[in-house]
Amino acid sequence: MADTATRPAAPAPTPAAVRAPVRRSPTAPPRSFVWTRRIVLSLLGVFTATPVYVMLSSSLKPLDDVTGSFRWFPSNLTVQPYIDIWDTVPLARYFLNSLIVAGAATVCSVVIAVFAAYAVSRYRFRGRRVFTVTILSTQMFPGILFLLPLFLIFVNIGNTTGIALYGSRGALILTYLTFTLPFSVWMLIGYFDSIPKDLDEAALVDGCGPLGALFRVVVPAAIPGIVAVAVYSFMTAWGEVLFASVMTNGTTRTLAIGLQGYATQTQVYWNQVMAASLVASVPVVAGFLLLQRYLVAGLTAGAVK
Repeated sequence: MADTATRPAAPAPTPAAVRAPVRRSPTAPPRSFVWTRRIVLSLLGVFTATPVYVMLSSSLKPLDDVTGSFRWFPSNLTVQPYIDIWDTVPLARYFLNSLIVAGAATVCSVVIAVFAAYAVSRYRFRGRRVFTVTILSTQMFPGILFLLPLFLIFVNIGNTTGIALYGSRGALILTYLTFTLPFSVWMLIGYFDSIPKDLDEAALVDGCGPLGALFRVVVPAAIPGIVAVAVYSFMTAWGEVLFASVMTNGTTRTLAIGLQGYATQTQVYWNQVMAASLVASVPVVAGFLLLQRYLVAGLTAGAVK
């Protein structure tokens, strides 16, 4: 008890210690910049989300409500446009054609780009730099310049050999490869260059051949870059309109061209157009969300190189 009585009391905290201001980091941006960034990003978000909201709300309205006075909030909600889109035009066939063309173009682009990029990245041969510059320079030309030459090539091949390329899915796949392959090869070259060659040498020492080192060591390490190439190829082939409108017919028409069928000479079914557009965007959006992590990593690595 004596020790407790003689023990000095702890000093009371001073107001300065209780209300000490929080010091900002010297590297932190000023508050005006933070608020400006928030406002700008919010405005950009609203600007981006507004067309999507209008598309979604219009797809849930009757046709009279869409063509009449515009309303932000629909009064008569209905899912009938999502049912009618499959009967107004053969949307299922267009959907299947787009899946076949985009899927085949993606697979061919990835397979060819992996072999070509690995050869350029790991081997030194005559014309290597010229090849790299050439495939990169093809991205400088607009696609419409290749429309007439490709059309004449396919028609002449059909007249000479009897192989009907024009109007077929195969011709459209070959057409899309001319756009997706150069960029895919160039991006994978940069990604393969970032993978240490010591991994290849270790695989060769363990008894693997060049192909074994490629598929067992390099490809697993380059999954983000390969996924980025696949997503780019699929998105390019899925939403392309110019070449698909010329190289296809009523049987091989793709989804991007099939949406024009909702516009007739007398009327445009705007609610069905919006519903079909949302249905057409589902595969691309879902694939992007599922592979976003690999896509960002692959594009970043390729950009560094």
